[in-house]
Amino acid sequence: MTERRFKAAAVQRAPVLDDAWGTVEIVLSAIHEAAAQGVRLIVFPETFVPYYPYFSFIQPPVAIGARHMKLYEHAVTVPGPVTEAVGAAAKAAGMYVLLGVTERDHGSLYNCQLLFGDTGEILLRRRKITPSYHERMVWGYGDASGLTVAETGLGRIGALACWEHFNPLARYALMAQHEEIHCSHFPGSMVGPTFSSQIEAAMRHHAA
Repeated sequence: MTERRFKAAAVQRAPVLDDAWGTVEIVLSAIHEAAAQGVRLIVFPETFVPYYPYFSFIQPPVAIGARHMKLYEHAVTVPGPVTEAVGAAAKAAGMYVLLGVTERDHGSLYNCQLLFGDTGEILLRRRKITPSYHERMVWGYGDASGLTVAETGLGRIGALACWEHFNPLARYALMAQHEEIHCSHFPGSMVGPTFSSQIEAAMRHHAA
């Protein structure tokens, strides 16, 4: 039976750079803290674990090799120790968790969104279809197989990452599946008010 009303939380915290498990500890602590407040759905930022590749914003592509490899070393395998820890926390809290990770798979990195159910299993695993701008030097391209919604006790949950919200066909794919709850991932607003206003416009548009 779908819950008619529930409490949701959006986490806005800084990751621990170059320490994936330090960031995972933040995730686990936030889930525990939110559970004490009766939260049923919690959403973390884009590629929060291990961290968003901010270096690609401020360094030229020719200079990011070492940082790129360090991100690769800290990236998340799915399934793996990170997903096991977060799944266990979600189950203990009876909470749905949407976590953004940089996923490592077959030699490539992907911007990945993971939705954990309140019993700990992964209900949704999707990769950002087209990395934006500088991100194309870091992440591989996803595919449309992740454009699905998850049937949950809260409703039909879907997710997109960042500038995917400006892709009308990606949004329509979720609408066509009768998405009821939309979770959005964005990185920290490191480029000022212009980016913040884009986020607000995208969210209002999708909601409408």
